[in-house]
Amino acid sequence: MRAAWYDRRGPAVNVLNVGDLPDPTPGPGEVRIRVLFSGISPGDVKKRSGWQGAPMPYPQVIPHSDGAGIVDLAGPGVTELQPGQKVWCYGAQSYHPFGTAAQFCVVPEQLAVPLPDDADDALLEQAASLGIPGITGYRAVFADGPVTGLAVLVHGPAGGVGAIAAQMAAHDGATVIGVVRTPEQAQIARNLGARHVFQADDNDLAARIRQIAPDGIHRIVEVDLAGHIDLDADVIAIGGVISSYYYSSADRTTIPYWPLGFSDTTLRLLGSDDFPASVKADAAHALTRAFVVGALTVTVQHRLPLDEIAQAHELVESGSGRVILTPPNG
Repeated sequence: MRAAWYDRRGPAVNVLNVGDLPDPTPGPGEVRIRVLFSGISPGDVKKRSGWQGAPMPYPQVIPHSDGAGIVDLAGPGVTELQPGQKVWCYGAQSYHPFGTAAQFCVVPEQLAVPLPDDADDALLEQAASLGIPGITGYRAVFADGPVTGLAVLVHGPAGGVGAIAAQMAAHDGATVIGVVRTPEQAQIARNLGARHVFQADDNDLAARIRQIAPDGIHRIVEVDLAGHIDLDADVIAIGGVISSYYYSSADRTTIPYWPLGFSDTTLRLLGSDDFPASVKADAAHALTRAFVVGALTVTVQHRLPLDEIAQAHELVESGSGRVILTPPNG
């Protein structure tokens, strides 16, 4: 099969290879997917670059945890999925050496989520990016239960995780408030279900949010805990939850203890690779239900062939939006 891989950490152009590798064979309880679309997340490029000095986990790594395609082989003991089933998958390269940046990918059956038989390539392409950002965004909103009738604040609702969090919260009946950096992002956030959108540099931001939610914000989806913690403390509701994912502008965040303590605040720090399996599965199926009925959409900014994987990683690193790779059979 045609595949991309790295056997050492470093810049994409220096360490990513593309060539031929043996076709994988599914073992017990596993399925092989003919990959049509391979999704790339910031976590994938961090693993490849050796972010925070992480060592190589395996001698050879085929990157990317997320993807979509068609099951073409089922291993012994597989009970639900059969060849021909359209699926999206997550966790392919989470504690496994070989991800979706290849013509074929093998995953445990439970990590492949069925899609409708009539799903077209446009739907499959979007589904290929549901894994890491989707499960993270869903967990950030729903880890502490439904949000129907609650106020949900999403920092960065135009980004990968934030966009899914905003849509899923709105789908569940929450009042979604978005905080963005640019007018262009504001319009994107409104299109994704944010009822109210404010600029991050607004000097009266906390007061404006309190006007919308006088009892405070029940759930905060946080992309930069260190940068926003004072604002979050100003607007959090009694018993509210701050769920922080992906990035903080400081490794050690100083928190305003008394305002958060008097508000009985829960602070969640999210790392999608390490969510319990049942949490991931529940999130995956909830995302799929919303996706199939049109309540959740994913915007893909760049589509590149597998041979251009180094450029694709550089696009992700530059913050240029969601990137999809297409293996030769895609």
